[in-house]
Amino acid sequence: MLAIMSLAFPFLVIRAAVSDLLTMTIPNKISIVLCVLFALYAPIVGLGWQDIGLHLAGGAVVFVVCFCMFAMNWMGGGDAKLLTAVALWFGWSADLLNFLFATAVFGMLLTLFLILIRPVLVLPERLARIEWLTHLLHPKTGIPYGLAIAAGALLVYPTSPLYGALNLP
Repeated sequence: MLAIMSLAFPFLVIRAAVSDLLTMTIPNKISIVLCVLFALYAPIVGLGWQDIGLHLAGGAVVFVVCFCMFAMNWMGGGDAKLLTAVALWFGWSADLLNFLFATAVFGMLLTLFLILIRPVLVLPERLARIEWLTHLLHPKTGIPYGLAIAAGALLVYPTSPLYGALNLP
């Protein structure tokens, strides 16, 4: 049961990334389920109240920053909620900083790639019929930052204490 719960984290962040890529939205239920799973998973793997408090603090700080960025229209609401839910899993720790740094790097690379390719790429007719692809490549479309969030989360999760508590290889 514990292994299934631990695998739910990567599954959900991948699901969020795919949704963001295809629809430019991240369903609220993914962020909610990530938060609920953390609440169930943390005590099972032995996190004490102090550790849980540090995880809540990390999530709260990320939420406040993301809320401000959302209010200034610098970030989508789904991205803000997903970042907050993932931050909850990493807590107030070096893992949180590693996750945020990795997400920023992946986000920068994704943004640069789309900025460079959008003006010059002409899709063949067959690919031009794929709605999500043409929408993604349209110059006025935003950046599906859920991809960067998922990449950062998947990079850091295997080194995190919550994953390490499973004693998996």
